Amino acid sequence: MNLWQAHRRRGSEARAISTIDDYAAALQESLGYGGWSALGITQTQPGQAAEKAPSDLPGYAALFATNPVIWACMVARQMVFSAPRFVWQRLNNGTPSALFGSQDLQILEQPWPGGTTQDLLSRDIQDADLAGNAYWTRLGDELVRMRPDWVSIVLERREHRGGLLGWRKLGVIYQEPGQEPVPLLADEVAHFAPIPDPLATYRGMSWLTPVIREVQNDNLMARHKRRFFENAATPNMVVRLAREVSPEAFAKFKAKMEANHQGVDNAYKTLYLGGGADVTVTGANFQQMDFSSVQGAGETRIAAAAGVPPVIVGLSEGLKAATYSNYGQARRRFADGTIHPLWQNAAGSFGHLITPPGASTSGAVRLWYDARDVPFLREDARDAAEIQGVQSRTIRTLVDAGYTPESVMAAVTASDWSLLVHTGLFSVQLQAPGTSTPQAARVRALAGALESAIRPIEGGA
Repeated sequence: MNLWQAHRRRGSEARAISTIDDYAAALQESLGYGGWSALGITQTQPGQAAEKAPSDLPGYAALFATNPVIWACMVARQMVFSAPRFVWQRLNNGTPSALFGSQDLQILEQPWPGGTTQDLLSRDIQDADLAGNAYWTRLGDELVRMRPDWVSIVLERREHRGGLLGWRKLGVIYQEPGQEPVPLLADEVAHFAPIPDPLATYRGMSWLTPVIREVQNDNLMARHKRRFFENAATPNMVVRLAREVSPEAFAKFKAKMEANHQGVDNAYKTLYLGGGADVTVTGANFQQMDFSSVQGAGETRIAAAAGVPPVIVGLSEGLKAATYSNYGQARRRFADGTIHPLWQNAAGSFGHLITPPGASTSGAVRLWYDARDVPFLREDARDAAEIQGVQSRTIRTLVDAGYTPESVMAAVTASDWSLLVHTGLFSVQLQAPGTSTPQAARVRALAGALESAIRPIEGGA
């Protein structure tokens, strides 16, 4: 029995629940954390297993489409994450060095007909945000996206010194509903999972998982506001009538009051009551329960889980705690603490789908990203001028010290001093008196040639 046949057979078998352990295993599987193991591992046949794909993608996608806070945080991450381009980076003795491009990067620049690098990265971060995982495979000159909740990771028990030591990743199985499963080896799939799932070995988890209750509370508060305005933007009221009022008269009074005072169009109208009617206000209005603070605290926790400073997306709590004058600090926190680690992970994930150029004498090559043209990460004009000033002075000092201008430019641009190449010429201040150097010899030879040329001219004169 091969892996995908075992996977199909496992999916069709019924499971009997007769003990607490069976119930816990079934509950765990329904939550997307696998079947029979506390590590999210579902056994397929002896020695083989699969980490089940999370089944909550449709629900999280609905939150993205309906919750403005989730939408704002995910779009902020997506807009910045999709802005760079892929390049190659040389590694000189393990030190990151110069960036360069090649024709091999064409598949990342046009991953499918009409697609761009921005389209690829947008899909990549969206799948990772909603499902915790993004899966891609290469078919010829095209990258194919695999929907995360239709992918299962196939594992194999690792034996070591007579015992079992974890799991080895064999590949993935992609199966659309009602279709034949497609097996893929591990080196045929780019798996982007920036947040590891603690209940699995290789699978990732969505950052929405720990704040799902906050999202539900935010949706409930939005519904509360809507109902508040639908009911005339007034607090809840209790209307009491005299005990002698008949049910028919009460029904007529109720219908007339709702027709004249319920709904936004009837807000703030004067309420007139007949004899025997008594109105009591119940509940609390927005000001009494400090509604904005309650809702703002939930929004801040959602933004914190997304790794996005609230001021970046304009949330109320973020604007109270900080103004746009320190927006630059929040931007650096967002870039350094959230976006750059995501870029590094994505470059490593896509790296094994593309063959890098052959290693040269300068070292190995890896897939990397170039964020120099990302507008969100640009320094302001003053900082940029100061940086350029420091670099220009460094270049002047190195050239004066005898290094070739070409190597100086390469070293300063890549921040790799091992690229410096010396000309062998030193400043006279570094030479002992009377020391003969090739440079001094050339100067004396030039002076002698000039003197020989001048003597005939003076004699003729």
